[in-house]
Amino acid sequence: MKSFLDISDRKPWVQNEEGLLAFAFHPQFKTNGLFYIYYSQQAPKRSVLSEIRVSKDDPDKADLATERIILEIPQPYWNHNGGAVLFGPDGYLYLSLGDGGAAADPHNVGQSGHHLLAKILRLDVNSRTGNLPYGIPRDNPFVGKDSKGNPKADPFDTKPEGLRPEVWAYGLRNVWRMSFDRETGDLWAGDVGQDKWEEIDLIVKGGNYGWSVREGFHDFKNQKAQGKLLDPVIEYPHNTGLSAECQFPDHTPGICVIGGYVYRGKRIPTLRGVYVYADYGMGTIWGLRYENGQVTAHGELVRPNPLHPIASFAEDRDGEIYALIFDGKIYELVEARNVTKP
Repeated sequence: MKSFLDISDRKPWVQNEEGLLAFAFHPQFKTNGLFYIYYSQQAPKRSVLSEIRVSKDDPDKADLATERIILEIPQPYWNHNGGAVLFGPDGYLYLSLGDGGAAADPHNVGQSGHHLLAKILRLDVNSRTGNLPYGIPRDNPFVGKDSKGNPKADPFDTKPEGLRPEVWAYGLRNVWRMSFDRETGDLWAGDVGQDKWEEIDLIVKGGNYGWSVREGFHDFKNQKAQGKLLDPVIEYPHNTGLSAECQFPDHTPGICVIGGYVYRGKRIPTLRGVYVYADYGMGTIWGLRYENGQVTAHGELVRPNPLHPIASFAEDRDGEIYALIFDGKIYELVEARNVTKP
């Protein structure tokens, strides 16, 4: 097997949740050869979003000498780095950032407009805004606007309580994997919880998802929120003792949500339109059907198996879904008998 990219000499992994966390091809990769990675670095501790080009001599090998650093985000701790990078149907790059780690959002970045942590960013990698190595789309929700609502020449010219113009959505603890529904364009995200609740969110422009004022549907910290808080699509508890308090009391428990994809393949017709997600610790795979603004069905697709911790999902060009598991294998989601589907 040939290696396309190797950054092991940079030692991106030092502790637990650090490492090479995301990889995405530019929408015009076939013609420009560009791709993007998100990884950890030390001294100072930070996360790096970079653009790299494939080698001119070998289209199957990355040329690390072409690396262009787009963004470096200081990280106070080793955990909650976020780590989803993908391009939307609009051609812009979306990046999820966690709240920086430790526990209980110690620096209160979730509701802070002046930090990039605990946010989803939307960047234009094809342009530049001022001296920045990236562009800020003029229709981002928090770009500075004048009294008539028109974008200012300086997108950072916002009110003191405004949010950074790179921000697309905020109030998110640690989104680990998000995806666009290839048919509707909806952006789905799995936001990893703290000690009690895991949640799935539909990410919308300018949305505030509540962390750390609340976790899931539940109050968490007594602090001021910025504007209206948006509810999760679904939540599930860390143990059955919390089921009575859960908005979905029949949802089986888990400890760390893994965001997936809305199934748009053809091999499992009964699953079309179902959002597939999982739990890292339990190895469970669930599906939910979301119609007219509410969950109309949900249930287990693959029963719990803690020996198969699911780290991520992938989708091929035909809409089929694959699970990436820490046993070194990739599994395709296929139809089986005696498995309840939503």
